[in-house]
Amino acid sequence: MTPGLRKLALSVHLTFSVGWIGTVIAYLVFSIAAMTSQDPQTVRASWIAMDLTGWYVIVPLALASWLTGLVMALGTKWGLFRHYWVLFSLVLTTLATVVLLLHMPGVSELAQVARDAGRAGAAGVDGHLYAQLGEGDLLHPGLGLVVLLTVQVLNVYKPQGMTRYGRRKQKEARTRTPERVPAEA
Repeated sequence: MTPGLRKLALSVHLTFSVGWIGTVIAYLVFSIAAMTSQDPQTVRASWIAMDLTGWYVIVPLALASWLTGLVMALGTKWGLFRHYWVLFSLVLTTLATVVLLLHMPGVSELAQVARDAGRAGAAGVDGHLYAQLGEGDLLHPGLGLVVLLTVQVLNVYKPQGMTRYGRRKQKEARTRTPERVPAEA
């Protein structure tokens, strides 16, 4: 990857990654509002906002961050399997994305309960699901934020430590000698 292309790819990756962190913070605020508000409209609005923010902002940013991170790993000297910090970043980002994708259908279900409750009042809506609206969800966004910040720290500090594969590739690069072209007589 040329230096200019690398800088562009890095800028795009950082934009998606930092955007993902920011929207998770917003999602966390909506969840706290759903848990602490005594106003049913605020609780319902919070769940609807979590649903919209999750599907239309967080999921696309997570997928874009994962994809651009993969491009950065494969297109730079760091490689995908050479350094532990790159490998851990990939694993944590993949885990966060999978958990997000598994979590969002439940959010959509509760957002639909919130929509139905807004249309018909609490009557006629499953009481158990309606009660869940006031419980909020701090676990997923809270742990997700910790994971994302951990990945960010790994990517900024780049701790030492090469994988066996990385050490082998480094050794191979050192032992390679350029072929000598015989001089013409």
